[in-house]
Amino acid sequence: MKRDEHLQWCKDRANEYVENNDIQQAFASFQSDMGKHSETSNHLALEMGTTLLLSGNLSSPHQMREWINGFN
Repeated sequence: MKRDEHLQWCKDRANEYVENNDIQQAFASFQSDMGKHSETSNHLALEMGTTLLLSGNLSSPHQMREWINGFN
């Protein structure tokens, strides 16, 4: 799978959890899935996401969706 296809797959899966208001699982799913492809596994924003989550800045569905969909 190409990088862009994999990234979209990661976003789609994580956003399913967001739609069900399961913020923690959305984050865990996205982090895990991103790690499954060599071209996305070391994305710098993944570390930043952990900091944002722990500081409460990814606590709403809107915030999580924006963070997930902001990946390029």
